[in-house]
Amino acid sequence: MFAHRLSFLLAVATCLGLAGVTQAADRVVTRGDVHLALIDQGAGPAIVMVPSLGRGAHDFDDLAGRLVAAGFRVIRPQPRGIGESTGPMTGLTLHDLADDVALAITGSGLRSAVVLGHDDGNRIARATAAYHPERVSRVILVGAGGKVPPDPEAAAALRGVFDTTLSPEAHLHAVDVGFFAPGNDPSVWRDGWHADVARMEAAAGAATPLKDWWTAGSAPLLVVVGNQDRIAPPANADRLKADVGDRAVVVRLDGAGHALLPEQPKALADAIIAYLRSPPPSL
Repeated sequence: MFAHRLSFLLAVATCLGLAGVTQAADRVVTRGDVHLALIDQGAGPAIVMVPSLGRGAHDFDDLAGRLVAAGFRVIRPQPRGIGESTGPMTGLTLHDLADDVALAITGSGLRSAVVLGHDDGNRIARATAAYHPERVSRVILVGAGGKVPPDPEAAAALRGVFDTTLSPEAHLHAVDVGFFAPGNDPSVWRDGWHADVARMEAAAGAATPLKDWWTAGSAPLLVVVGNQDRIAPPANADRLKADVGDRAVVVRLDGAGHALLPEQPKALADAIIAYLRSPPPSL
C-alpha cells in the first residue's frame, strides 16, 4: 500500500504547477545545511503547526489568528523548499522532517511544544512525538490518515486536482469532490501547491515504516476529523483510538471533508482550544 502511495504521490507532485504566496518569515533558524523560516505569533503556551502535503504555513492563517486571540503562541515553520526555508530535498525520511519540527521548537527558545499536523503533516507531527518525545507535550491531528485508504472516487478526484491539463472549471470540480464536503466552497484550495515539496514529503513518508510514527510515541493526542473526509476517512481515527486507548481524544466535525481548515474554522479552533485548556490524560 505504501509503495503504491509513493508512486501515486510522486506522479501527482510532478504534475503540480501552482505555488501559493508565502508570508514573510519572522526569523530563520538553522541546523547544518537546513534553514527554516518561522512565522511566530502571540504569547502563551506554544503550538507548532505542520502543513499538508506540498503546502505551506499560510494554510493556517485563520486557525493561527483564532488561537493567538485565545492566548496561545503559534509557530509555523515553512517546509523546506517554500519561501526562505531550504535544505536537502532528497534521500529523506520522516525522521529528517521531524528533526525540522524539533529545530523550530528549540530555535524558538522552547523546551517543548504542542505539535499540530494537517493531512500529510499529521505523519510528521506523529513522527516528531516518536523521535523527539522530550520536545512534544501533546499532538493534534487534523484530517489524520495512514491506514484506511481514500474511496475510489475521491482518489480519482485527487489525481484530477494535480492534472494541469484540466480546465479551471474541471480542476475546481476535482478539488470539490476530493477535499470538500457538499455545499462548501472549494475555491480557497485552488492554488498553493509546491511540487518539489510534495515530492520530498511523499518520498520521506514512503521511506519510513508506519510503525515508527503511527501511535505518535506516547504523547497525548487530539484527533479532529471531518465526517465527510473521503481522502483520509474517519475510520483512520477509529483505528488510532483503538491502538492508543485513552491517550487519544477524537472529535468529529460534520460538514467538513479533507480540507477541514477552511470548511469548519470556528468549530476546529473551538475543539483545539477546549482540548488544550483541559488537563492532559493520566497515562
